[in-house]
Amino acid sequence: MMNNPNFSSGPCSKRPGWNLDMLRDALVGRSHRSAPGKEKLLKAINDSKKILGVPEDYLLGIIPGSDTGAFELALWAVLGPRPVTVLVWESFGEGWATDVAKQLKLNPTVQKADYGKIPDLERVDWTNDVVFVANGTTSGVKVPDWDWIPEDRDGLSLCDATSAAFAMEIDWSKVDVVTYSWQKCLGGEAAHGVLVLSPGAVERIESYNPPWPMPKIFRLKKGDKLNRGIFEGNTINTPSMICVEDYLDVLKWADNIGLKGLIRMSMANLKVVEEWVARTDWINFLAESEEIRSNTSVCLKVTSEPFKAMTEGDQSKFIKDIAGQLSRENIAHDTGSYRDAPSGFRLWCGPTIQPSDVSAAIEGLERVYLEKVKNL
Repeated sequence: MMNNPNFSSGPCSKRPGWNLDMLRDALVGRSHRSAPGKEKLLKAINDSKKILGVPEDYLLGIIPGSDTGAFELALWAVLGPRPVTVLVWESFGEGWATDVAKQLKLNPTVQKADYGKIPDLERVDWTNDVVFVANGTTSGVKVPDWDWIPEDRDGLSLCDATSAAFAMEIDWSKVDVVTYSWQKCLGGEAAHGVLVLSPGAVERIESYNPPWPMPKIFRLKKGDKLNRGIFEGNTINTPSMICVEDYLDVLKWADNIGLKGLIRMSMANLKVVEEWVARTDWINFLAESEEIRSNTSVCLKVTSEPFKAMTEGDQSKFIKDIAGQLSRENIAHDTGSYRDAPSGFRLWCGPTIQPSDVSAAIEGLERVYLEKVKNL
């Protein structure tokens, strides 16, 4: 059996065994608002809640625009009544800080750390609403645990969990808004996001009317109340029923494995990388400590003296050349670091990847790297 060479961090690899026949029951040519259309959407909602262990009194809905759309909607619908703190340690957190400051003009407190590090979580002021990512997709740094978030917090906790949901534990008592996309840890198709709201977040939405104009695809309210139909399968705009069918397929796969099994699968992939890094003197994790090391978006830095002696531009070219050759040889695709991150490699190690895939990618990466170094 051939190894799977797909290591993109989004859209991520399809589940093992996936093929186009999985879409044969897609409700194409029918309205998503028809009885069977709504039934499929509601099943996607209920199955997602079941697998993730979302509490019964939390709401989960399907939102346009992938995780970006879901989280942006949350920022626009929820923020404003309290001061805001944004935690930043990679490019997507930086993007949320920019939007809160420049689009919503809320003058947030930004606690920032360089790539590979994480801000001091004990310094977070929970009289504020707090915006953060559970896992930094572009830095390979995740929150170490959920203990730093108090259960009796005054502000709301807004968590972008797109590279964590289905591959890491989420303490639901510590989060009020959570978003993710099908395209990440379950390898679904892009353009659809998921929004999870706690009772506290619902109360905020129903008691607060933002001062800014609200685009139609961001509107969660009917009159002064939350539009609960969104969380029962009545989407804000038209979803792709082919993508819905694909999501239902991977949810069935995930349910058979269970959340703990999905997490174990991702951790097994990370272990392959950890063992390689431990025996290799020219590569290391970008994350500076094990406790914040991501098990999904695994980011690596080259530490050899020849590489460190290069200019930044030459480093970038060196990495791109290696990633390009790996792709041309069909060994591993999309392994270069994110464009805003330090030059290095990134291997997606979520649960749709298998350890044998990671081993084959590492073997190829090591061979190509050593060939390139000889020619420096």
